[in-house]
Amino acid sequence: MIISMIVAIDLNNGIGKGDDQLAYISADLKRFKALTIGHTILMGRKTFEALPKGALPNRRNVVITRQGDYKAPNIDVVSSVDEALNLCKNDEKVFVIGGGEIYNIFLPDTDKLYLTVIDHRFNEATVFFPEINMGEWTVENEEGPFTDEKTQLAYKYQNLKRK
Repeated sequence: MIISMIVAIDLNNGIGKGDDQLAYISADLKRFKALTIGHTILMGRKTFEALPKGALPNRRNVVITRQGDYKAPNIDVVSSVDEALNLCKNDEKVFVIGGGEIYNIFLPDTDKLYLTVIDHRFNEATVFFPEINMGEWTVENEEGPFTDEKTQLAYKYQNLKRK
């Protein structure tokens, strides 16, 4: 199983404000869909609840929560990291999609990072991606900079592989 993380971060590693993303960049959302479709996505309960239409289609949705009786349509619910890894052990690729606490827990076991780096510092950010020690990673691919037409935010894609 290859564990990957996919995340949009600002220049301070900010990823969210409260229970929402910092920015919605149309091309980034399309990239997210293209990369994760047909694979397992793993997320915390708050991230799941922030999805506008519930479980994402054409993907196995695994939600980690401490709420023992948590249920929602089209998801697998687990209560621990070990339970999540065990459930996904036969999956080729697993994408960790957030939030902050889940990223922190899974980063040491992650093989690949799919980053969208937004060239901006959001002062309102309250949720952050863990610090990336670039000594542990190799840049596999980098694309951009691009500018989002709607928000005018500049961003680039960076794919990292653990050394």
